[in-house]
Amino acid sequence: MSKRTSEAARARIAAQREALRKQEQRKRITMIVTIAVIVVIAAAFTVWSVRQGTSEEATGNVAPVTVEKDGTVVMAKAGVTKPVVDVFEDFQCPACKQFEETSGSTLKNLAAEGKAKVVYHPITIFTEDPTKSNSLRAASAARCITDGRQWLAFHDLLYKNQPSETVSGFSADELIKWGKQAGVTAPDFDTCVRQQRNVAAHQQFSSQTMTAQKLQGTPTLKIDGKELDSNVAFVPSSLRDAVENAGK
Repeated sequence: MSKRTSEAARARIAAQREALRKQEQRKRITMIVTIAVIVVIAAAFTVWSVRQGTSEEATGNVAPVTVEKDGTVVMAKAGVTKPVVDVFEDFQCPACKQFEETSGSTLKNLAAEGKAKVVYHPITIFTEDPTKSNSLRAASAARCITDGRQWLAFHDLLYKNQPSETVSGFSADELIKWGKQAGVTAPDFDTCVRQQRNVAAHQQFSSQTMTAQKLQGTPTLKIDGKELDSNVAFVPSSLRDAVENAGK
């Protein structure tokens, strides 16, 4: 190979590497911008609901919570089968955190009042790190908990301590600590969390759920299979009205 040919080959390789670098940079920028937009929208809903005076405090009563084998979690009083409120969420999703802060108590109250069967569907919507790995660790750890009340307490702690979407978070040590705070005493919980035993099952569940439900993002709420508009879901009084009307 001549010197000129060798230099041309090196130039092509350098150009290809630079193109790949710029492509990855564009992906990261797109992901960050998308997440930022979601956060702004969710925050706007939160501020609007507060101004409307529609925030709802938790009553302290909680309906029975059951962890199902497929990864879903049901919160409902005995005998309550309808209306069904399906909550599709991602523990790393900033908008899901906003929803929990705004309307999470409303769902708990409705279930405690026997007015709804609430079904949580934790999934992972992110495809890039660190958000993807953060979400997988959190969801896998949640699946290590089989007691419903403990799962719900852990669920709330995950949102309370949700890391920024730009950093690695939900470490094994943190997840184990929050599990203890949620009352988890199972002897194999620590090992289950550290080994991420449930990642594969969670990923399969996520993929199947997103396809079957035709989900575009999280949080997504459905009442008896019909998707609820965010303008309703993020306003506690409107969410309550929608659920109660569905139960008539």
